[in-house]
Amino acid sequence: MMEKLHITMVHDIVCSWCPIGYNNIKTAIKNLNIEVEFHFIPFQLNPNMDEAGESIDGYFKRQFGWNEIKLHNYQHSLVKTAANAGITIDFSKRTHYYNSHNAHLLMHWAEQFNKQELLNEHLITAYFNEGLDISKLTVLLNIAEEIGLDRRQANLALSSSRSNQELNQELTKKTQRYQKFDISSIPSFIINNNELVLGSNSVSYFEKALSKLSKAAYVEHN
Repeated sequence: MMEKLHITMVHDIVCSWCPIGYNNIKTAIKNLNIEVEFHFIPFQLNPNMDEAGESIDGYFKRQFGWNEIKLHNYQHSLVKTAANAGITIDFSKRTHYYNSHNAHLLMHWAEQFNKQELLNEHLITAYFNEGLDISKLTVLLNIAEEIGLDRRQANLALSSSRSNQELNQELTKKTQRYQKFDISSIPSFIINNNELVLGSNSVSYFEKALSKLSKAAYVEHN
């Protein structure tokens, strides 16, 4: 019997490739029929994004100098890749990047209720499919309530200065534990706290990597 794997996904809620990697690794886990303990830590791509967010068109033009044709071709390819992974990205609705800090705080808070994965999946739908502003407290509380979390407690966790400060401190400590990996791109997956798998790889790639790591863990403990 294979050992249970501990997987920590380093991600951002607004990262286009993160839900693709998430769905592909989850499919690989299901196909391999292995036991996994799954967690998340944040890697904000735009931590200084202002409250209004920024249009995706404007962001790519400002950051990379892309014109409309190059952006269109990229988005067309991305939508196709996402669809193959079971993810819907609707650029007619998903028009902006938003600050994801509050969403990550909610993800961290939800961990104590074993709701991180479900919350992540609902955030993916809300942002990539429906284009909702996941920086807004009301949007986050609606999603929290949808997955069975207490709206009042979630509001307190995100709005109370004391609770917010405590969550931020805990999240910072969690992030610092993985600085040794010097992660510079996402998604990234830390397996059993010591192995790093980079990228939103194919299902077959994840199957090979997880099978190898799971067998290695079994041998190590037997």
